[in-house]
Amino acid sequence: MSNKKSLVTLILFWTILTSVISCKKADSVNNEPQDINDTIVDEFDISSITDTYPDVASIDQVFSWGPYNVHDPSVIKVGDTYYCYSTDAAYGTAVQPGLQIRKSNDLIQWYFMGWVFDGLPDRGSEFITTFGGVPNQGLWAPYIMKVGDEYRLYYSLASDLPRLSVIGLATSLQPLGPWTEQGVVVSSLNNSDVHTNAIDPTVLIDKSGRYWMYYGSSWDGIYILELNQETGLALNSGDKGVRIAHRGFTGNTINGNIEGAEIIYNPDFDKYYLFISYDWLETKYNVRVARSLSPQGPFLDFNGNDINDYRDNGPMIIAPYKFNGHSGWQGVAHPSVYSDDNGQFYIAHQGRPGIDNYYMVLHNRKIHWTPDGWPVVSPERFAGVSQEDVIADELTGEYERIELNYTVVPGFAETQVSPDFQTATSLTINADGSFIDEGESQWEYNSPWLSLYQNTGITERYFVERGRDWENNINSTIIMSGMDDNGKAIYLKKITDK
Repeated sequence: MSNKKSLVTLILFWTILTSVISCKKADSVNNEPQDINDTIVDEFDISSITDTYPDVASIDQVFSWGPYNVHDPSVIKVGDTYYCYSTDAAYGTAVQPGLQIRKSNDLIQWYFMGWVFDGLPDRGSEFITTFGGVPNQGLWAPYIMKVGDEYRLYYSLASDLPRLSVIGLATSLQPLGPWTEQGVVVSSLNNSDVHTNAIDPTVLIDKSGRYWMYYGSSWDGIYILELNQETGLALNSGDKGVRIAHRGFTGNTINGNIEGAEIIYNPDFDKYYLFISYDWLETKYNVRVARSLSPQGPFLDFNGNDINDYRDNGPMIIAPYKFNGHSGWQGVAHPSVYSDDNGQFYIAHQGRPGIDNYYMVLHNRKIHWTPDGWPVVSPERFAGVSQEDVIADELTGEYERIELNYTVVPGFAETQVSPDFQTATSLTINADGSFIDEGESQWEYNSPWLSLYQNTGITERYFVERGRDWENNINSTIIMSGMDDNGKAIYLKKITDK
């Protein structure tokens, strides 16, 4: 009798485990690790989040991955919970195809919940094989959204042929599934006159209620395609949309990579913001942003240039960077931009440590908005630090300063061989209203904005807040997200008082 009971227990345990992995029956209490609701967040040691994770990288440690092995995240907030969906990728191990799912109550402590699909989705795979391709054994760059009571999950599936890829749609009534495929939204065909790359989707519902997908990568920029709001598929079957963003020099010389778009609407400025990833994953991978009064563009950069013209655009708000005493973070693009219930925007992306750029860690950072409506990004990952007002006397001291200052250079893959980390220099803020960088200048503080008036005539404006110094394992210091008159983004982190 005891042996039979043990067998029944074993079968029950296996059933529960496979249910978790496949993300079936999302409402079942057995579908997720029980400690997500039982763990007291205050007991979580934030310093246990490391840059590398060799002990838990392998697939047999999947439920210990937490923020690890996250690539191309897409984040949504549902009630009190954040859900993150990401590309099939992992450090040094074979991955299970199907798109990874995690969840968190605080954007710090993440739990691996399983996969969207049990393998490759049928409809996307069938489309590729119909046109003579072999599907990749992994899905890329999901996008998650909620429409009414329905969750819509868009996925990217590429193939062995360079211009044969699809973006497909699956839906569910729960964020953990089960998911039902609805079809292919848009495709790239290797014999098509329109050389789009059907990967990297993001979707916007505009003020009028129309639905737009933005997608694309590499050879021909970012496209916009109108969707049917009822089905989530293309409004007109077979339509690929029109191009709204490109990159290159005068003379139509294509200049490197452009991909991984994200689109949001900010009601405070009544504008649509398009975040775009530039360059290559293992080199200068960085995020630029442009904005428009219309979801269809034109999207204009900081200098008023249409980003569909052949040039590099600014501002660049995230790029490979290195504070002192750390190997640096690269691969910091292909972002997800989302907001909480209070209208605070965040940007999520992977970070790859300079010590070994094949590791990938989920980063979530706050976005702040300059008075003239440009986003600036926190220099440090979100850590739930209490935000008591910073008074002027606290500002004096020694800082590390990082300028995100790539110049316009050829961006072909063969010319990009390093991340070109933007490294820290020193800055001192004095109590007498001066600060010392390369020359002595003046500062003025009107909380939460600090203005640095350079002796060159350039003004830099910074949003001041409290944040964790991840590099030095200090729970709270002063950090600043800044931009100057020319659209150059700058990070400041306080190191010592003065």
